[in-house]
Amino acid sequence: MSPADPQHASATAASTAEATGGRVVLDAQGIQRATTRIAHEILERNPGAEDLCLVAIVRGGQPVAELVGKQLAELAGRAVPAGALDITLYRDDVVARGVRPMPRPTRMPFSVEGKRVVLVDDVMFTGRTVRAAMDAVLDFGRPAAIQVAVLVDRGHRELPIKVDFVGKNIPTSRVERVVLRARPDGELEVAVV
Repeated sequence: MSPADPQHASATAASTAEATGGRVVLDAQGIQRATTRIAHEILERNPGAEDLCLVAIVRGGQPVAELVGKQLAELAGRAVPAGALDITLYRDDVVARGVRPMPRPTRMPFSVEGKRVVLVDDVMFTGRTVRAAMDAVLDFGRPAAIQVAVLVDRGHRELPIKVDFVGKNIPTSRVERVVLRARPDGELEVAVV
């Protein structure tokens, strides 16, 4: 697509608006508090952190998993294994989108067999992403349990997927978007756009 293409121009405008506009609902300090709370709750449910691992859903879940992982390491006194999982080919809307998906790298440097896996994502919406992530995790082995941690739960579930650990519940309309983004200074924030 050339820059003169109207679709390209509107996509660029939308990404610019997403990067700067909207209503900030979690600033960097709010994200830090939320991820600290999530880490505490994970350890309350999984004492000692033995057989625990974090699996970030690629893109949005990665920065959240890094923050939660740092907190878990401090609280538990040991690093918790972490991986990153691309779910592109597991999504149920790949064909419906009409666009050939471009998978991103998956990094799973450990076995999930018998582990307590905490799937980490930035925003929980319909539940379809987490359903796809559970399918993907099962291709790596049979975990003892799968739990879900998200920074923001915005509601509007279409599947019976439960969030075990949530940083903040934010009511939204279906047409709004909730995005985790980096500010120009590098700090993270969550905005409704």
